[in-house]
Amino acid sequence: MRLLAALATLLLVVGFATGAFAHAALVAVEPASGSMLATAPKAVELRFNEAVTPGAIRLIDGAGRARDDARVSASGETISVALPADLPQGTAVVSYRVISQDGHPVAGSVIFSIGMPTGTQPPAATDSGLNALIWLVRVGLYIGLFVGVGGVFFARWIAWSMTGTAVARVALVVGLPSAVVALGVLGLDLLGLPPAALATVTPWKVASATSAGPAVLVAVTAMLLAMLALRGAWYARALAAIAFVGVGLSLAMTGHAATAPPEMVTRPAIFLHGLGVAFWIGALAPLAALVSKPAAALPVVNRFSRIAVPVVAMLALTGLALAVVQLEKPAALVETRYGLILSIKLALVAALLALAALNRVRLTPALAQDEAAAPALKRSILLEFLIGLAILAVVAGWRFTPPPRTIVPETPLAIHIHTDKAMFQVLVSPGKAGVDDFVLQLMTGEATPLAAKEVTLTLSLPERGIEPLERDALLGPDGYWHVRKVELPFAGRWHVRIDALVTDFEKITLEDELEVTP
Repeated sequence: MRLLAALATLLLVVGFATGAFAHAALVAVEPASGSMLATAPKAVELRFNEAVTPGAIRLIDGAGRARDDARVSASGETISVALPADLPQGTAVVSYRVISQDGHPVAGSVIFSIGMPTGTQPPAATDSGLNALIWLVRVGLYIGLFVGVGGVFFARWIAWSMTGTAVARVALVVGLPSAVVALGVLGLDLLGLPPAALATVTPWKVASATSAGPAVLVAVTAMLLAMLALRGAWYARALAAIAFVGVGLSLAMTGHAATAPPEMVTRPAIFLHGLGVAFWIGALAPLAALVSKPAAALPVVNRFSRIAVPVVAMLALTGLALAVVQLEKPAALVETRYGLILSIKLALVAALLALAALNRVRLTPALAQDEAAAPALKRSILLEFLIGLAILAVVAGWRFTPPPRTIVPETPLAIHIHTDKAMFQVLVSPGKAGVDDFVLQLMTGEATPLAAKEVTLTLSLPERGIEPLERDALLGPDGYWHVRKVELPFAGRWHVRIDALVTDFEKITLEDELEVTP
């Protein structure tokens, strides 16, 4: 018993020994991405909304050559890339891959031109094959934790029988190597390395130093304890219980949901949510096997059904709390990839709840009256199990998309044109190449509102051969002039001219330059 107590203590200590983690987002770049500079900058500085660790920082110069002489330094939220003094003319690219405090990579590219732009392109994104491997091993890890550990816990504490644990055994055999490989492929993703680098030490070392390292250790320990609990030893039930707790701990140690502020809410919520999922999903395969013996199955089904009601309530409450924290607004359910994955999950959960209600209200009472109802109940439970696996496959996709709460709103580009006669404030959203909206605020030289009969916006990009594009502005109810859905096909320094017709005989024209980023 002392050994079991020590194992439980170890899981608890490791599980809650992590700091405050979140998902990093780039908030500022100097020089701004898309800038056209007369001379090369001495350094490129990337500032994030939290402290980050450099993973892979690469420089491609204006001649399209990959440079290895850029020096990278990190200080809290800022990554500084000191550039070599001999950068040639043209478009240079600094691609970054940094490690967020929740253990996930954050990647992107900064583009700036020295003199005239050239066709330099950012390096290719992560290999889709690596993404597929990351998803696959994550699904395997979930199967090991929820189906494997959850199934062993059900057998030892609910069924008091080892009937139907063959699926749990297989799940643990799948889950253990998946957990180990998951750590290695995380290292590949953090460093931007190909799958062949899995045979080297570097990705394993880097991944182990993130919050995912201790989480994988706890997950592996939980699955090993569950394997031992499959044996008939006197301490099997205790091992199953410790392993079950380990499921929740491993999930509460890392990832988007567990590390979202306020952690005093999100960590316990994901811990309880994980236990609820393991209890429900883990029970389904053993239950389906037990139903083949109706006389022995009925007490177990009734016992499980009584416990499942508060478990489902706990799942709903914790899931709601986590969704509120992650989404921040209901519209994110359909406006973001994270929200779409959650929407699919909710649809599958609704189907799962419908089947569970059918089993409780109709099929289980039918089994109590007639053993001939066993096949229908078994089919329903197996369908529940398949839907549960589909949910695990869907939520593994969250690994590739940040939650809406971490998305930093883009600040509109702003220019201020000022003469003795008038002042024009121009806001451009999002201020990037593509489709943009312009908002024009017209004021007199004394900063009072300037009344105009007509306003015209004219844009041109001579360096790309784009002749002046003229668009009429519309006066909005907010008192500002709006020009919507303006096509800016290229990044660069656009020439902006605003013509305001004040009277039939007077027109005020102001001009300036606008830096549009890629």
